[in-house]
Amino acid sequence: MSLDEPLAPLPQEGLGFASAWPVRGGDVDPYSRLRFDAVARYLQDIAEEELQAGFFHRTDPSWIVRRTVIDVIRPILWPDRVQLRRWCSAMSTRWTNMRVRITSEKGGLIETEGFWINIDESTNRPTRISDEGLAHLARTATEQRLRWRPWLTDAIPPESDTDLPFPVRATDIDQYNHVNNAVYWQAVEQFLVDFPKLVAGPHRAVVEYVAPVLARQHISVRSRYEPGDRTGHPGLRLWFVVGGAITTTVRIGPLPT
Repeated sequence: MSLDEPLAPLPQEGLGFASAWPVRGGDVDPYSRLRFDAVARYLQDIAEEELQAGFFHRTDPSWIVRRTVIDVIRPILWPDRVQLRRWCSAMSTRWTNMRVRITSEKGGLIETEGFWINIDESTNRPTRISDEGLAHLARTATEQRLRWRPWLTDAIPPESDTDLPFPVRATDIDQYNHVNNAVYWQAVEQFLVDFPKLVAGPHRAVVEYVAPVLARQHISVRSRYEPGDRTGHPGLRLWFVVGGAITTTVRIGPLPT
């Protein structure tokens, strides 16, 4: 799969792990649109629910996200209630593509995919998924030789006076002493205020986490808006930079057709 391809479908209705909850006031922007950072938290929440509901909390308790894809097909607006279904679409022995479909009672539809890596808590390095875990994931996976391929490889533009600092707060740090992956989406929302047309129709947002950001590190965000990118559509690109090194890359544009 690549940047411009559709996400993998659910192989059979009824498979996967399901949950549901109401959209809350703290999840939406002033126009009642479910924000990207709220969607990212939803993905964390259903992953944790699935972890605790079965055996994964015993066999494979620690995972990190390498890439998140969010396809907003029909926006979800408050007030509403969402239903989430999570399944593995592709896998290898150490990582998986986990799909989450978010639907709402009022007709909203958001399709997502996360590249999740199983890690060893003592080393924070990728480690083999348990046999029990592999068997479970294989029930829905249509690919079992998943490899990591970055999608966002454009060169970073030079430093400029439009670079914006992104202060890291104590509440942004997770249990691994990293900036939580949902926090980066807050910066995305900050930039989208100036480009509302990007989210006016169906759109895809992709975040790739290149390196973790630790507490007390200083982040700056470099941006570039392209009225017509290589696909002929407008796009917003963001680069999170710490000490001159890229830690995270972002692209938002119209949903591929």
